[in-house]
Amino acid sequence: MSNLKMKEAALIYLDRSKGLQKFIDDCKYYNDSKQSYAVYRFNILVNPSDVVELDAELGNHILHHPLKAAQVFQSVCFIAVKTLSLIGQLQTETQINIVLKLTHLPPLPCYGLDISEFPRDYTSQRFYMMRGIVIALATITKYTQGARFLCSDEACPLSKGFRYIRVHVPGATESATVRNDFLCNLCSSPLQEDRKFRVLGDKQIVEIITTKSLHAFQGYFKNQPFRFQSLTIFLRDELVNKMKIGNEYKIIGIPACVKTSQTSLCIEANSIMLCNSKVPTGISDNFRYLLSLTSSSCWKFSAILANIFASQIVPPGTYNLLKLCLLMSLVQTSDRNKELEDCLDILIITSDTLLIGRLLNFSINLVPRGIHHPVSTEIFPTLSRNKYGTGAVSIQAGSALLAKGGICFIGDLTSYKKDKLEQLQSVLESRSMTVYIPGRKLGDDIDQQMTFPVQCSFWSFVDMDSSSKRNAQKASTIIGQMDCSLIPSNLVEAFGLLINCNESSPCHPLLPSVQHTLKKAIDPEGLFYLASKQFTTEDFEKLLAFAKNLNVEFSLEAERMIHGYYLASRRIRTDSIYGSKLSASALKYLVSLSEAHARLNLRNKVLKEDVLIAVLLFETSLTLKYGATVFCVAPNAVFPFELYNEEYLEQRDLYLTQCQQQLQQFIATCGPGTAVFSSDE
Repeated sequence: MSNLKMKEAALIYLDRSKGLQKFIDDCKYYNDSKQSYAVYRFNILVNPSDVVELDAELGNHILHHPLKAAQVFQSVCFIAVKTLSLIGQLQTETQINIVLKLTHLPPLPCYGLDISEFPRDYTSQRFYMMRGIVIALATITKYTQGARFLCSDEACPLSKGFRYIRVHVPGATESATVRNDFLCNLCSSPLQEDRKFRVLGDKQIVEIITTKSLHAFQGYFKNQPFRFQSLTIFLRDELVNKMKIGNEYKIIGIPACVKTSQTSLCIEANSIMLCNSKVPTGISDNFRYLLSLTSSSCWKFSAILANIFASQIVPPGTYNLLKLCLLMSLVQTSDRNKELEDCLDILIITSDTLLIGRLLNFSINLVPRGIHHPVSTEIFPTLSRNKYGTGAVSIQAGSALLAKGGICFIGDLTSYKKDKLEQLQSVLESRSMTVYIPGRKLGDDIDQQMTFPVQCSFWSFVDMDSSSKRNAQKASTIIGQMDCSLIPSNLVEAFGLLINCNESSPCHPLLPSVQHTLKKAIDPEGLFYLASKQFTTEDFEKLLAFAKNLNVEFSLEAERMIHGYYLASRRIRTDSIYGSKLSASALKYLVSLSEAHARLNLRNKVLKEDVLIAVLLFETSLTLKYGATVFCVAPNAVFPFELYNEEYLEQRDLYLTQCQQQLQQFIATCGPGTAVFSSDE
């Protein structure tokens, strides 16, 4: 009676949820094909909450005994097929393969899967939910969805028909569905598979890690070091190719133990959903008050942010230019699983790699996807053997794909070999990475390739301090140009921003850094500056999270200024032999820098004042790469004075106003519509 009641509830639910009509439409497809199938597969979308309200026992079966619940729906669907004559070729109930697709699970702790917590009772063959980031993806292979077996004794009545049907169930291996030791229930003769009725489906193996495991890749630990391991996800049929490397997903599935060289836990996925982080609602009160105090200026707020940023690592007022660029790069990140197009890559020339490394490590921890590339691993995707012996090749993510929407800090460029630098240059220019899969690895004659978009900003530095590197440097004869011969010039050009943080540069006051280092050695956890107490690391995290989710648009005058500068700069940096020194992505970087400065100032509109900062940063970088031009920008143009108090901020505003007038004059002299331009230009 209980089983009959559940069947009635299942039929009522199918009717109310319009699942019955979808089932009838699917039956029509099978019936119209006029082909006899061994197995007829149907997906039924199930909302557990609605089912529990309708019938608690059926709802309990769906959540805790999904295989038994599928049998209930199988029986209902078979009766519907026979009653309504939906599939003429269908003979037995076992030919119907029902897959229940859950919309969600109850938000209770007992339905969450965390392999780091005890007890690990995941052998009950029920649904669990977990979140994870994809770190590896295998190529697609085939598996047996269903098969027909016949008794080998021709005199046995079960040597015909569709009485012996085997279908794949979650957690089962291929040998559990198809093998040669099955026996007839009637005469105990061996069963033989009727191979022409075998139904094949697609299968893909994915590896994920929990979100908190990313701390292992961030290079800066607030707590003690920990270990983590990946979890294997099996995707089948309609779920194949639904997961992308680097994305974070919610996965509902049934755990199973798979035996390879050692027994490991895996998940048979039932449904997957792309995760999006919550959009923050505001900033801290201290930053809100600071924003109101500086509302009269378009430049003061970001200047103060740069001045006090990372005061736990470097004293306020040091490395201001670099810190401003880091903040602008951070607000151009995204944690909403959308395509990141406005990357800001930064290359730093320095002789103090220890302090710069600490500063960059601190900065990448302020965003969810800040990855410090471990030297023992690969930056970009690589191929590896699949440990489950399915004939597939596994593609490992690498640090760049793992940092999707964030920052990938790759350390000292001079420590990489030539082939890795060439690979990095190619990715910086194309923002994609292609992995070639030889056919022999797949047992095929045809080679394959997979292309992955690289959606992160790259941070790196060049160590100029060692004696061997110092001796290799050459004195430049071009005013403002810096010798970067330690790395290929094309790679330097591929980075959007080149920043000089050497001892002779304006952003490297030596004495405050030495004093700060000594204080930190005595008291590692001490807060030595008022700024560290007023504006905490958590305050900066909230500020960046809020700023990067702002939707910004260009004002008309800002758009005119940025295009005018780009065309004028391209004109004066073009010669008849080598052509233009401005890369094709220069305009894109200028736009990204302008948007970043507007976001950092918590504005929705890009103003001409934002474009000015973008131009000064970009022109400073161009000067280091190629030397100065008629639009000569001082190395300390963005921070011409040390920011001690309000008076110095006012002096900076006056200086930047003069720079803005010079920029407008430069555009008027060398920009479009002037005598400098030919008719073709």
